Amino acid sequence: MFRKIYYTFHSGKNNKFAYYLRCYLRLLVPRAYCRWRLPHLLSEIETRADRDYIRERVDYYCQLAEANELPATAETLRVAWERVCGGSVYQHDTYEFTRYFNPDYRWGFKPGDVITVPEIPSILKSRPLCDDNVNSVVLKLDKIRHFIFVKDSKSFGEKAFKVVFRGKIAGKESRKDFMRKFYGHPLFDLGDVGHKTDSPMEWRTGKMTLQEHLDYKFIMALEGNDVASNLKWVMSSNSVAVMPRPTCETWFMEGKLRPNYHYIEVKPDFSDVEERVTYYNEHPEEAEEIIRHAHEYVAQFKDERREKLISLAVLNKYFGLVR
Repeated sequence: MFRKIYYTFHSGKNNKFAYYLRCYLRLLVPRAYCRWRLPHLLSEIETRADRDYIRERVDYYCQLAEANELPATAETLRVAWERVCGGSVYQHDTYEFTRYFNPDYRWGFKPGDVITVPEIPSILKSRPLCDDNVNSVVLKLDKIRHFIFVKDSKSFGEKAFKVVFRGKIAGKESRKDFMRKFYGHPLFDLGDVGHKTDSPMEWRTGKMTLQEHLDYKFIMALEGNDVASNLKWVMSSNSVAVMPRPTCETWFMEGKLRPNYHYIEVKPDFSDVEERVTYYNEHPEEAEEIIRHAHEYVAQFKDERREKLISLAVLNKYFGLVR
């Protein structure tokens, strides 16, 4: 019981009360004011020194190039907004930016962990990394869970040479395979933190705070239903993310990550994990280079003003091409 209380107040994750407070205060701002502000915000992009970078990100998230006619059943933003009060994080996160647009605009929207390409151009949190995912238009959704960065005061050399993983295992065959291979191995500190699980009892354990993870040199970032949700904060730390090449991506643009440059890549069957982490433990200067590159990558997401402008520009491009 004490451990659960401690974790509640020291998890290191985003504060849900503060998140929802901001969401409901946002509902008090007239949408007409937001629509009036939109042209000014979009024109600001053209005056910025990083406008080419912004355009590149917009085109990465929204790869639509031709006009698309949505089916008559596609709902309008006005209808979607009716569900915001008391709604999910997906509804609040989309409302943050859709409120700047015409309420009669129609759209496709797929909340949750999406690993397939929708039939119509749709706004979503995640998409598969495949050749034909044009209909998958990424927005920064469920950010309270997925966008966490940490301040790590411990250097890589001060950390223990171990590989740590905590996560839910049920229904995630790749994670089960990893646990079967390495649970009980002295180099690994692993545990299943799920409540509904069919994993062996010895795998089950309590959650670790983010700071407790940072005592270790290597942190596994394993995809669950879509992406590895811990990847962002691991890459902002002085530990190294270890994972197979991503199969899905979110606003974090996992598809742009370079193996053994931003993270340590291992085989999908995990057969080389021990070999790979041992190599980087014996070559700490190379591990620290990966950490430096990871920090550089994470830094691009920390400019809140720019992130807002990119989000609005993505939706502006989307609504300009779908009707």
